[in-house]
Amino acid sequence: MSAPSQQAVLDFLAAPSTHGGAPVTRVDTHAASVFLAGARAIKIKRAVRFPFLDFTTLDKRKAACEAELAVNRPYAPALYKRLLAVTREADGALALGGQGDPVEWAVEMARFDETATLDRLAARDAIGDAVADALGRAVAAAHARAAPVEGFGFADVLAAIVSQNDAELRETPTLFPPDDVTALTQATRGALDRVRPLLDTRERDGLVRRCHGDLHLGNIALIDNAPVLFDAIEFDDRFATADLLYDLAFLLMDLIECGRAGAATVVLNRYLTESGRESDLDALAALPLFLSVRAAIRAKVSTERQAQARDYFALARRLIAPPQPRLVAVGGLSGTGKSVLARALAAHVPPLPGAVVLRSDVERKRLCGVAETERLPPDAYGAETTARVYAAIADKARRVLAAGHSAIADAVYARAEERDAIRTAAGAAAFHGLFLAAGLDTRVGRIGARQADASDADANVARQQERYDLGRLDWTTVDAADTPGATLTLARAALGL
Repeated sequence: MSAPSQQAVLDFLAAPSTHGGAPVTRVDTHAASVFLAGARAIKIKRAVRFPFLDFTTLDKRKAACEAELAVNRPYAPALYKRLLAVTREADGALALGGQGDPVEWAVEMARFDETATLDRLAARDAIGDAVADALGRAVAAAHARAAPVEGFGFADVLAAIVSQNDAELRETPTLFPPDDVTALTQATRGALDRVRPLLDTRERDGLVRRCHGDLHLGNIALIDNAPVLFDAIEFDDRFATADLLYDLAFLLMDLIECGRAGAATVVLNRYLTESGRESDLDALAALPLFLSVRAAIRAKVSTERQAQARDYFALARRLIAPPQPRLVAVGGLSGTGKSVLARALAAHVPPLPGAVVLRSDVERKRLCGVAETERLPPDAYGAETTARVYAAIADKARRVLAAGHSAIADAVYARAEERDAIRTAAGAAAFHGLFLAAGLDTRVGRIGARQADASDADANVARQQERYDLGRLDWTTVDAADTPGATLTLARAALGL
């Protein structure tokens, strides 16, 4: 079918009578038309050709529909139902799933609440920490299922994307000043040159995989309180094959751009915890590059919305030049609110999307091979295991800093030698030590209110800690007896944030 001949199908699918009288909402994208009616959505490919796809024949559109089902079912099996034909019946009338000859092909999907996509939630400031945490888990799980692609040459593909961005941004000099484009491209190529060996190593390690490829906020929905990824790229595996952190970077960048950097921080930290790959800490060296390239892509495809295009372009320039990292250590006895502060503080510690949080309670569970909220026996808190936990945190902090990213180390740090060791881990980077203080009754009350938390400390532990000799304490003491918000304000002031 040529583009004009699709009109009869479009009119047919837009008619309520086609859907049992249900009202119909039509949503068009550059390559598809979606008809929402009742409990289902019918999606057809538009008969269009772009440099990156060709849907100009019926066979190609059928193949694209089949590919969409195959690619997206692993992400959202409850959404993607079946391939459905629009047929021409013997009497000349069109039918949906009829007995006549197919004149168009469609993907039948289960309909969900269109106001529950993450771009809509972000606009309502409705992406809280719980949603962001679940989002990090969802992306990590999707990446764990993704198949590695050998011999892809991701670094070369990324270099080609950078060149394409440069050429296409220059097509709109009124939006993207040529000198600024030149500066961005030079900085981007320099960053790619620096991390190319890292990217090649990750590809050899199986971390270049067939991913979602289009992981922006509009392609994720909250369904039954769980994030569901949908509308993955189906028309060309090359566009969806990438380093896993490059796939994640699209989501992080989109959250940052819409003013939800705090959510991006939570997503990143949960993703790193769930992936369990320490090599991802080294790969943070490539994150500014990945974020910037993703923002530049969004800038060049948003030229019809000029203000948004300028915002994305400005973000691309900002992301490619991150500030120097720092190491913040948050210590204090159990119940002083260390972990609450560390999580809240992370979003305020540059570079974007915020600091990596290294929590002793989580690290101990990892070393012991148990789930984050599974309770450990007392012998897991012996001196030898505790020393391993603190050593692991210091080592990870060094790796994060070496990658140019900031870290927050969250542990009791009751002993002077533990505090000295984490300070040493900072190396040449700026170091800030915060030690939280709160009364015993406050600490016991907070511990008793915990639910599904990685900490195993109870009221008895809190009371025993009252006898600790902290020794010389040259960190900044922060009064943590008030609300978490008040503690965060004091901590930010102490750090000059």
